[in-house]
Formats: sequence, C-alpha cells, structure tokens
Amino acid sequence: MIDLKGIKKIYSNGDIQVAALDGVNLHVGASEFVSIMGPSGSGKSSMMNILGCLDTPTEGEYFLDGTDVAKASGDELAVIRNRKIGFVFQGFNLLARTTAVENVELPMLYAGMGGKERRIRAIAALESVGLGSRIHHRPKELSGGQQQRVAIARALVTNPAIILADEPTGNLDTRSSEEVMAIFQRLHASGNTIIIVTHEPDIAQFTQRIVHFRDGHIEGDEIVSNQRTAQAQIVEEGAAK
Repeated sequence: MIDLKGIKKIYSNGDIQVAALDGVNLHVGASEFVSIMGPSGSGKSSMMNILGCLDTPTEGEYFLDGTDVAKASGDELAVIRNRKIGFVFQGFNLLARTTAVENVELPMLYAGMGGKERRIRAIAALESVGLGSRIHHRPKELSGGQQQRVAIARALVTNPAIILADEPTGNLDTRSSEEVMAIFQRLHASGNTIIIVTHEPDIAQFTQRIVHFRDGHIEGDEIVSNQRTAQAQIVEEGAAK
C-alpha cells in the first residue's frame, strides 16, 4: 500500500539546511493499523505531510497504492488526496455553519459527485460512526467526540486507500478518545489501512504497529504484542459528553 525509499525532506533557512527527514525507508501493507510516534522535531509531522501528499520529499521515492507520487505536480497531488486519502485532524476542521451531513459531503462535492448520491453516502457514513440522529446538527451543537466522529465519517466516505489521522484524540477526554479508537479499530477490522500520529503511548497501544521517529530517522519499528481493545459502546444517540 505504502512504500517509501530514501525519503529526505530538507528545509533551508538562508545558508542553513535542516533535514527534517534523512533517508527514511518505510513500508505499510494493505489493512495495517500503524501509529507514528516521536518527540517534537523528530520528523513525524513532516512524515505525515508527505504520506498525505500535502508536501513532496526533497529526495526519495514514494509509492502510494502503486502510484509514484514523490514527483507529482500540485494538481496531481490534489487529485490523489481527494481520491486515495482520508484525513482526520486534531482540530476536527469542520465548517462551523455547515451541518454534519454537509460537512461529510464536502470531499464528494469536490470530486464532482451528484447531490443525491452524496447525501445517501454521507448519511450512511454518519450512521456507521453512531451519528445517524445528528446529521442536521452543526459542530457547535455536538460534543468534541461527536465532532471527531463527523470528521472520521468525512474521511471514510470516499472509500480512500488509506486514512491518515494527526493526533485524532489530542483534544478529547478519555472516554471520547476510547470511542474514537473503537471506531478506528472497527474500520481496521473491516479492511481499512490506517496511520495515526500521536504523542500518547496509551493511544498508540490501540494500533498493531508503532513506528518511532527521532532526529529525522526511524529509530524503532515494533509490533504491539498486547494491543488494547477499545470497549466504548457507540450508540445512535451519541455518547455522553
């Protein structure tokens, strides 16, 4: 699903060059559930930007679902992001004046899908994350956990090759974090490839594999031997706030 070979990302500030990533090799197979961890400045955010086709590497090769994206143009990257990648962010990134179902419809709107099909698929995606009764609520009418579930529904509605989540539980309390990780585990069990960036070791334990970054390199890549199982029950009316 994902193959990175010799990935470098170098930022220049005058005469000073900083290697955020310095020759990274990484393979993520189809249907894997991977977390990326590392201290501030380790390169994990640069890695996520490249994985999500939000940025291009200075050097190296990146194959996503069989497509060479390392040297793609800006327009080509935009198409790849829309068709192959679902994003979930720490800050939810929902449009404040737009209902849950309209937020979920956005990726399909950008792809030129017809209105009737957009609505059907958006409602189905919201029902899959336990928000079938909240489709006409705006973000301010939803709890943090519910807003993140809207964001997850938006990420999966186009059936992307991978789902990338950047600190998806960073703004949530413990209960809501469990609910979100329960959804990710269910999506993974149904065959989705999921990669999350997190600074929380307990959240990483919900995944199958943890890749540790430091100083622009991968310093560790481990299989989670005692994977946690999120037990939170997701119900139609939404979880308690």
